[in-house]
Amino acid sequence: MDKRFEADEYTALDRKTGLMWCRDAGIGEFPMTWKEAFGFVKQMGREAYGGYGDWRLPNRRELFSLASHDHINPSLPERHPFGGVFPGYYWSASTCARLPDQAWYVHFGGAKVYRGMKHAANMVWPVRTGGSDQGVYRTGQMRCWDEAGRDAACGDHPLQQAALQAGKPWPSPRFEAADGVVTDRLTGLCWTRKAGRGDAFLSWQEGFSEIRKMNRENAFGHNDWRMPSIRELESLADLGTHSPALPENHPFEPIGLFYWSGTTSVYENRYAWAYYAKDGAVGVGFKENPEFALWPVRGEISV
Repeated sequence: MDKRFEADEYTALDRKTGLMWCRDAGIGEFPMTWKEAFGFVKQMGREAYGGYGDWRLPNRRELFSLASHDHINPSLPERHPFGGVFPGYYWSASTCARLPDQAWYVHFGGAKVYRGMKHAANMVWPVRTGGSDQGVYRTGQMRCWDEAGRDAACGDHPLQQAALQAGKPWPSPRFEAADGVVTDRLTGLCWTRKAGRGDAFLSWQEGFSEIRKMNRENAFGHNDWRMPSIRELESLADLGTHSPALPENHPFEPIGLFYWSGTTSVYENRYAWAYYAKDGAVGVGFKENPEFALWPVRGEISV
């Protein structure tokens, strides 16, 4: 895409996702709690900031869609139009299903995705649906929680409910399994049904050696297997579940805790990005250490 963003004085439309963001990523000025973040974007809507009254806190997948693992400080796409970007954590509207007193955030210094206590203070980057939002998948989360981690009626939290409902709906069934291969009908990617032999850990380079071996042997009838990117691994996450954070009735087995991606860390190239399957976090691992599993993939992601 030649020009990903269309910007004016107040907003920037991401043509890749259909989402419209505040052009000023520091509009909140100071870090705030999760509850305060919702209050802040609600007030922006009342005041029709930039001419719009439907600002909200982005869900985790929307916020992650802005992140670039090719750049650091900030970890945003090249030639982005944003100002005031803080190279730290920004809140999402998504709650951690296993620990509902914590919410997900994205680090725009390096693009890490993790969770933290909702009473902590982080930055806010409001979003709205600028057109179609079909360039981002739904998170899978269906429930609402308050700032203390208690179940809450979504009707009492309309901004949180809007974030849950945003994005491309999942097909049903989402997965089709045949001959040791699983096709994800949401993304178009094909994964091995055996999710990397679970906790059979190996180093990053050993993972690439295993991929080469699979392709020499035409594993499952294909010779174009590869190590997935971190964004492809994250696409499997269902934020409504945990242990593992995968959609219910998924056909994969066995599921381990940690998986290598083929995406090298720009901060330090001795590290690569990794997917933490228990909750769906995105972190890093030291390439030389046999601490992560391999989950081979083939095909191209559909959006």
